[in-house]
Amino acid sequence: MAASTRWLINLIVLVLSFLAISAEFPRIAHDDGLWDFGSFVASGRAAAEGLNPYGIYPLTLHVELPGFESWNPNLNPPISALLFQLFDGPEPRAAFETWRWISIAFYSAAVLLLVWRFWSPQAPIMALWTFALAGFWDTLFLGQIYLPLAFVAIAGWLLLERGQVWAAGIMIGLLVSMKPNFLVWPVLLLLAGSWRPALAALATAALVSAIPLLVYGFEVYRQWFELIASDKERAFFLTNTSLAGFAARAGMPLIGVIASLALLGGLAAWAFWRRPNAMAVSALGLVASLLASPLGWVHYTLFLLPVFLSHWHKPAMRIVTLLLIVPVPMIIDQFTKPAWNQLTFGSVYGWAMVLCLALLAAMEIRRRNETSSVSVALSGLGDVRGAS
Repeated sequence: MAASTRWLINLIVLVLSFLAISAEFPRIAHDDGLWDFGSFVASGRAAAEGLNPYGIYPLTLHVELPGFESWNPNLNPPISALLFQLFDGPEPRAAFETWRWISIAFYSAAVLLLVWRFWSPQAPIMALWTFALAGFWDTLFLGQIYLPLAFVAIAGWLLLERGQVWAAGIMIGLLVSMKPNFLVWPVLLLLAGSWRPALAALATAALVSAIPLLVYGFEVYRQWFELIASDKERAFFLTNTSLAGFAARAGMPLIGVIASLALLGGLAAWAFWRRPNAMAVSALGLVASLLASPLGWVHYTLFLLPVFLSHWHKPAMRIVTLLLIVPVPMIIDQFTKPAWNQLTFGSVYGWAMVLCLALLAAMEIRRRNETSSVSVALSGLGDVRGAS
């Protein structure tokens, strides 16, 4: 890429990042709602009182938008019922503000780790872009738990890249214990032969998931499964990046299930038969965790920051990065628009993930072809030497 073209692209990213931050900041600066944080407080309080942590309570968020309405209780696994008791203080709004600053600190630490890992003249632009992401601002707005989890996911990636496989596996397992859709990551690692981080991840996730059984018994898992099984309308929500989200908006939910299973099956076969390296598996595993999940929120794209920054120099990835800074309110506005708006601009986060998947798949195919060409060339050279 020519220097002038690279300079222009960096300028575009810089300007659009500033514009996104300027548009998003007022949303959290002038809002005093509890949003998802209220649902978490309600869940923790119910668990402490021996009630169903997955029920509907006064603090549970009720989403009412033009074209969409739903209760939004705690959907996280039962370990969250224990953790969310820490959120229940005398004044929920004060706890919300404290949690917001804790989340910012975790995310800032994650970005510093990434800047250190991917240091280059473009690193300051990369860092600014990470703070322009739609998932970052919507997480702060909602009082969600994604930013500490992003730190865990990024730490797991960086540790795996450095060969510290057991520590990496523990981090991946902690992520899976709170967000089970990311189970795709360690399973693909296991199928590809990277068994040490995979087993560490699976063991960590199992141990953490067993804690609620000791505290609450099997009933809490029954309550969680019951809620998950009944939660169908949420897939339609426009910040859901998954294939199921596309299919729900198109009125063909079965197609979403088929496409998700096909993606997971194809990646499983690829990992088992091709035995790619751990980082290639991790990149595709993380992307598939969003696309093949019933609910792959745009906030989960924060867990993929190492994937995006690893391929920052590629034009297709720059398109992905720009799509992911489109502010959430602009997407939510598409609920009042025709279906084709919802499937196009309204699904921009999903299209970004599809493009990311296509880019990673194309790179893997190219790498395999180059490896095969080298093998054939070396084999031919060996035949010539043998004949001489």
